[in-house]
Amino acid sequence: MTDTPEDGPGPRSPASLIKAAALGECPRCAAPTMFRGAVQFADKCGHCGLDYSRFNVGDGPAGFLTLIVGAVMAILAIVVDQMLHPPFWVHVILWVPLTIAMVVYGLRLAKGALLIVEYRRGAREAQSRGDGGGE
Repeated sequence: MTDTPEDGPGPRSPASLIKAAALGECPRCAAPTMFRGAVQFADKCGHCGLDYSRFNVGDGPAGFLTLIVGAVMAILAIVVDQMLHPPFWVHVILWVPLTIAMVVYGLRLAKGALLIVEYRRGAREAQSRGDGGGE
Protein backbone atom coordinates (compact mmCIF):
# COMPACT_ATOMS: atom_id res chain seq x y z
CA MET A 1 0.00 0.00 0.00
CA THR A 2 1.35 3.42 -0.87
CA ASP A 3 1.62 6.10 1.76
CA THR A 4 -0.91 8.88 1.17
CA PRO A 5 -0.54 12.44 2.42
CA GLU A 6 -2.46 13.55 5.52
CA ASP A 7 -5.09 15.40 3.54
CA GLY A 8 -5.61 12.48 1.16
CA PRO A 9 -5.46 12.06 -2.58
CA GLY A 10 -8.14 14.68 -3.28
CA PRO A 11 -11.89 15.08 -3.15
CA ARG A 12 -14.10 12.11 -3.86
CA SER A 13 -17.02 12.16 -6.25
CA PRO A 14 -20.44 12.10 -4.55
CA ALA A 15 -20.97 8.48 -5.63
CA SER A 16 -17.66 7.30 -4.18
CA LEU A 17 -18.23 9.37 -1.02
CA ILE A 18 -21.56 7.63 -0.39
CA LYS A 19 -20.02 4.23 -1.18
CA ALA A 20 -17.09 4.85 1.16
CA ALA A 21 -19.44 6.03 3.92
CA ALA A 22 -21.74 3.02 3.49
CA LEU A 23 -18.82 0.60 3.60
CA GLY A 24 -17.19 2.44 6.53
CA GLU A 25 -13.94 3.03 4.68
CA CYS A 26 -11.17 4.95 6.37
CA PRO A 27 -10.69 8.29 4.56
CA ARG A 28 -6.90 7.86 4.60
CA CYS A 29 -6.35 4.24 3.57
CA ALA A 30 -9.83 3.04 2.44
CA ALA A 31 -9.79 0.05 4.80
CA PRO A 32 -13.31 -0.75 6.10
CA THR A 33 -12.46 0.19 9.70
CA MET A 34 -14.46 3.37 10.37
CA PHE A 35 -17.28 1.79 12.40
CA ARG A 36 -17.13 -0.66 15.28
CA GLY A 37 -20.92 -0.95 15.48
CA ALA A 38 -23.86 -0.08 13.28
CA VAL A 39 -23.32 3.67 13.73
CA GLN A 40 -20.60 3.94 16.37
CA PHE A 41 -17.18 5.05 15.19
CA ALA A 42 -14.11 3.03 16.05
CA ASP A 43 -11.48 4.86 18.11
CA LYS A 44 -8.94 4.67 15.29
CA CYS A 45 -8.31 2.91 12.00
CA GLY A 46 -7.00 -0.59 12.59
CA HIS A 47 -5.00 -0.38 9.36
CA CYS A 48 -3.34 3.05 9.21
CA GLY A 49 -3.99 4.33 12.76
CA LEU A 50 -6.02 7.45 11.82
CA ASP A 51 -7.60 8.76 15.04
CA TYR A 52 -11.36 9.09 14.39
CA SER A 53 -11.98 10.73 17.77
CA ARG A 54 -10.43 13.98 16.56
CA PHE A 55 -13.35 14.53 14.18
CA ASN A 56 -16.50 16.22 15.43
CA VAL A 57 -19.42 14.74 13.53
CA GLY A 58 -21.84 15.44 16.39
CA ASP A 59 -25.53 14.58 16.65
CA GLY A 60 -26.78 16.92 13.93
CA PRO A 61 -27.28 14.13 11.40
CA ALA A 62 -29.37 12.12 13.89
CA GLY A 63 -32.03 14.76 14.47
CA PHE A 64 -32.21 15.87 10.86
CA LEU A 65 -32.31 12.34 9.48
CA THR A 66 -34.90 11.15 11.98
CA LEU A 67 -37.24 13.98 10.97
CA ILE A 68 -36.81 13.21 7.27
CA VAL A 69 -37.29 9.46 7.69
CA GLY A 70 -40.30 10.04 9.96
CA ALA A 71 -41.97 12.27 7.37
CA VAL A 72 -41.32 9.81 4.53
CA MET A 73 -42.57 6.86 6.59
CA ALA A 74 -45.72 8.73 7.65
CA ILE A 75 -46.54 9.63 4.05
CA LEU A 76 -45.92 6.05 2.90
CA ALA A 77 -48.04 4.64 5.74
CA ILE A 78 -50.93 6.95 4.84
CA VAL A 79 -50.71 6.06 1.15
CA VAL A 80 -50.61 2.32 1.89
CA ASP A 81 -53.50 2.64 4.34
CA GLN A 82 -55.64 4.56 1.85
CA MET A 83 -54.88 2.22 -1.06
CA LEU A 84 -54.89 -1.19 0.63
CA HIS A 85 -56.73 -0.71 3.97
CA PRO A 86 -54.59 -3.29 5.81
CA PRO A 87 -55.22 -4.19 9.46
CA PHE A 88 -53.23 -2.34 12.13
CA TRP A 89 -50.84 -5.24 12.77
CA VAL A 90 -49.68 -5.07 9.15
CA HIS A 91 -48.69 -1.44 9.69
CA VAL A 92 -46.77 -2.40 12.83
CA ILE A 93 -44.77 -5.22 11.24
CA LEU A 94 -44.15 -3.17 8.11
CA TRP A 95 -43.32 0.34 9.30
CA VAL A 96 -41.54 -0.19 12.62
CA PRO A 97 -38.67 -2.34 11.26
CA LEU A 98 -38.46 -0.33 8.05
CA THR A 99 -38.20 2.94 9.99
CA ILE A 100 -35.52 1.55 12.30
CA ALA A 101 -33.52 0.19 9.37
CA MET A 102 -33.73 3.46 7.44
CA VAL A 103 -32.67 5.55 10.45
CA VAL A 104 -29.72 3.29 11.32
CA TYR A 105 -28.50 2.92 7.72
CA GLY A 106 -29.07 6.63 7.06
CA LEU A 107 -27.08 7.55 10.18
CA ARG A 108 -24.24 5.33 9.06
CA LEU A 109 -24.20 7.05 5.67
CA ALA A 110 -24.51 10.57 7.07
CA LYS A 111 -21.96 10.19 9.86
CA GLY A 112 -19.48 8.38 7.63
CA ALA A 113 -19.81 10.96 4.87
CA LEU A 114 -19.37 13.85 7.32
CA LEU A 115 -16.23 12.30 8.80
CA ILE A 116 -14.78 11.73 5.33
CA VAL A 117 -15.56 15.30 4.27
CA GLU A 118 -14.04 16.69 7.49
CA TYR A 119 -10.89 14.67 6.83
CA ARG A 120 -10.67 15.75 3.19
CA ARG A 121 -11.12 19.43 4.02
CA GLY A 122 -8.79 19.34 7.02
CA ALA A 123 -11.54 20.48 9.40
CA ARG A 124 -10.64 20.51 13.07
CA GLU A 125 -12.54 21.25 16.26
CA ALA A 126 -12.29 24.88 17.35
CA GLN A 127 -9.63 25.61 19.98
CA SER A 128 -10.16 28.11 22.76
CA ARG A 129 -7.58 30.87 23.00
CA GLY A 130 -7.19 30.39 26.72
CA ASP A 131 -7.59 34.10 27.45
CA GLY A 132 -11.08 33.85 28.94
CA GLY A 133 -12.79 34.56 25.64
CA GLY A 134 -13.37 38.23 26.47
CA GLU A 135 -12.41 41.31 24.52
